[in-house]
Amino acid sequence: MVNRFDCLGEEKVDQLSITDEIQAANAMDTDELLKLENQICFPLYAASRLVTQCYQPVLDKLGLTYPQYLVMLVLWENDNVPVKTLSEKLFLQSNTLTPLLKRMQEAGLVGRTRSEKDERSVLVSLTAEGKALKAEAPQVAQQFGEHMGISMEEAVALHELLYKLIGNISGELV
Repeated sequence: MVNRFDCLGEEKVDQLSITDEIQAANAMDTDELLKLENQICFPLYAASRLVTQCYQPVLDKLGLTYPQYLVMLVLWENDNVPVKTLSEKLFLQSNTLTPLLKRMQEAGLVGRTRSEKDERSVLVSLTAEGKALKAEAPQVAQQFGEHMGISMEEAVALHELLYKLIGNISGELV
């Protein structure tokens, strides 16, 4: 990957904000700017796909897809939540979430009921089978931990940085 900041010296590079990086990137010639290796979005996309692939063998044993696993994580933390809450927590639109929840209901993992307080709201809750699956779920995280190839400190820093990025971007999209 091209170091766009060679001319600045190491101490200046450490002080660059993302705005400075964007301005520096804008100064690059168009060909360099448009190289796949110079994009921030691509390694995020590729890592996301690879993480999902890493989880899949264990999720297959549990009978879950990755998005279904994410729903289960939310429900194991707080059961009986509105679809709107799931949508907000998972950054999924209801038109994506509804068929997913329907398949989970058909599999006997969740139930969906109308809220007594607001009939427009649908509540999602775990069934006994969905609750029982929680006991097997730690193996999913263990599977990924074995394949990360980074230290615990790097994992914590990455986690914090990704949530900062999500917060910044999601705030702009609202």
